[in-house]
Amino acid sequence: MKKKTILKRRSTKRSKKKIDIKKYRLTVPACGLSAVTAEKAVNFLSHLKHTKGAFAGKPFILAEWQERDIIRPLFGTLDQKGKRQYRTAYIEIPRKNGKSEVAAGIALKLLFADKEMGGEVYSCAADRDQAGIVFGVAAQMVRQNSQLFERCRIIDSQKRIVVYKTASFYHAVSADVPTKHGVNPSGVIFDELHAQPNRHLWDIFTTGSGTRAQPLVVALTTAGYDRNTIGYEIHDYALKVIRGVIKDPAFFAYICAVPEKEDWTDERLWFAANPALGDFLDVEEMRSFASRAKQTPALQNTFRRFRLNQWVKQEVRWMPMDAWDAAAGGEIDSGELEGMKCYVGLDLSSSIDIAAAVFLFPFGDLFKILPFFFIPEDSMYIRSKKDRVPYDVWERQGHVIATEGNVIDYKAIFNKIEEMNKKVHILEIAYDRWGMTQLSQDLAGAGYTMVPFGQGFASMAAPTRELIKLVLEKKIEHGANPPLRWMADNMAVEQDAAGNQKPSKKGSRERIDGMVALIMALGRAIAHASVKRSVYETRGIATVG
Repeated sequence: MKKKTILKRRSTKRSKKKIDIKKYRLTVPACGLSAVTAEKAVNFLSHLKHTKGAFAGKPFILAEWQERDIIRPLFGTLDQKGKRQYRTAYIEIPRKNGKSEVAAGIALKLLFADKEMGGEVYSCAADRDQAGIVFGVAAQMVRQNSQLFERCRIIDSQKRIVVYKTASFYHAVSADVPTKHGVNPSGVIFDELHAQPNRHLWDIFTTGSGTRAQPLVVALTTAGYDRNTIGYEIHDYALKVIRGVIKDPAFFAYICAVPEKEDWTDERLWFAANPALGDFLDVEEMRSFASRAKQTPALQNTFRRFRLNQWVKQEVRWMPMDAWDAAAGGEIDSGELEGMKCYVGLDLSSSIDIAAAVFLFPFGDLFKILPFFFIPEDSMYIRSKKDRVPYDVWERQGHVIATEGNVIDYKAIFNKIEEMNKKVHILEIAYDRWGMTQLSQDLAGAGYTMVPFGQGFASMAAPTRELIKLVLEKKIEHGANPPLRWMADNMAVEQDAAGNQKPSKKGSRERIDGMVALIMALGRAIAHASVKRSVYETRGIATVG
């Protein structure tokens, strides 16, 4: 029985417990490996040379993990006909673990050593600059090898390498340039698949190889932040293949990552998810980056995504979720709030997704939050599956109110506000003018003070800034409400030239309606507090003479 590979690094202050590498480096089971064929691939790559940094000009000798986990199984696993078994490969590793050099090496192996007549090898990327990275490395590798250089012509202006003997070529293309259908690829390298703006390029280059003997599509990428992309779709498929949920013997997968729920500051996990760390990836640089990320919440997602290969929910994290969780307080019951004054924020940005009514109660210098969320009953189960969010579970737990039909029934929101108004004293209801005409008129007609609340920096910046301050100081209690926590984790912000911030629905890849409603309610609470405070409290006593 094979022993588990155990990572043994320097001990850390938090624990000396060993880490099981296999938990953080996931791949498909190896079987049917041809040592001879695998060795040919390794041997070809060894005749190339590195192009960058301290290794530039030195032989491209694969690191042990690159050879063992990627190149040998990818090229050495054969089917019953003696052809490559794998037709699609998904390789997801953190940044700076040598993806570009490996990608270029694989492209050249397919171009020069596959002996495919009229071969077409492509490298694909989201834009021209990215497409040029792998091509630039490949071209430089060819120039450093006289035997390969003599067999081809490099056309830099076209990002193309042409091999005379087999009438084959390698060409770099990008998603921002219209691509003709009719390609017949024998090999494809997708660089940073997570960045593809849509599935158009992927579909073109993965469906045009029907006449090839052993076509190979290789996606090498780092984790992204948009889960509604082709990159995340293939990532999810790869995990299912690795776990045996889907049987696909033609699909190879290799993923190195730290699971989202684990401690991103634990150095032991850095080594587990970064095979090159301590080798050609500098440990001290990683520590420096982590130190800055601990101090700056906006950098945490950058570190987790690029260094730990985690699929985050937005490009830049705004809310530090450890601080949000620490500010939960106890469970908030509407009964304990009876008779209290409050402000309400309403966000009804979509009648088919989710709407939010957030009640904010001042308790001296502390605030308590009681949020209500509304979703159409007819689409709740479909959206739960599509969005990977448990709306149906939240509805059963009482955190979400399902309204009849396939659109949100605003009458249900009106009724909930009326119900709450019998228990508490609603001072004002802040709302976004867009999409609120009828409900705002109904509420105003019922005697509520309705306050239109702009969504620009002028209105949103101050309460957005105040909210993060209150969370960090544990002066806002939210009772660990699950939908609101999900939205806090989703929320991204945009910033103007003066450094003011406001919620960004465009930058937030999933719903943030509850956070927007909370910020609007907080904005009205701040406005009232500033009016009530004495001028002497804000600037002190002025003296004359």
